Amino acid sequence: MLKTIYFSVSGIELTTIIPNFAGINSKNNYMLKIFKVTAILEGISYLVLFANMLIIKTNNPELYHTLLRPLGMTHGILFIGYIILAFLLLKSQNWDLKTFGIILIASLIPFGTFYVEKKYLEKNA
Repeated sequence: MLKTIYFSVSGIELTTIIPNFAGINSKNNYMLKIFKVTAILEGISYLVLFANMLIIKTNNPELYHTLLRPLGMTHGILFIGYIILAFLLLKSQNWDLKTFGIILIASLIPFGTFYVEKKYLEKNA
């Protein structure tokens, strides 16, 4: 069964459809868990991409070029998912502008998403 959710971000009305699983009390709790997993995976993919660039590129350029596209694509999808989920959770989590800015900027800094997961998401989910 699917649920339709209507929400507004900065005056823009948006609609999303999420699955309604038995045993999950609220859609926000479910989305927050997805955001936590996405934050961790995005952080890992960022570090793997850096390792590929800094370590593998100097030692084995052919392997670097082979790994670059799948690692880059994976990281890109996780990055976009992280940003979209942050916007979707903005209102339901009552994040102020400073907190939201930190959450968004953390996606650009190595280990930043791990910090966000521990500081802002650990207590909520």
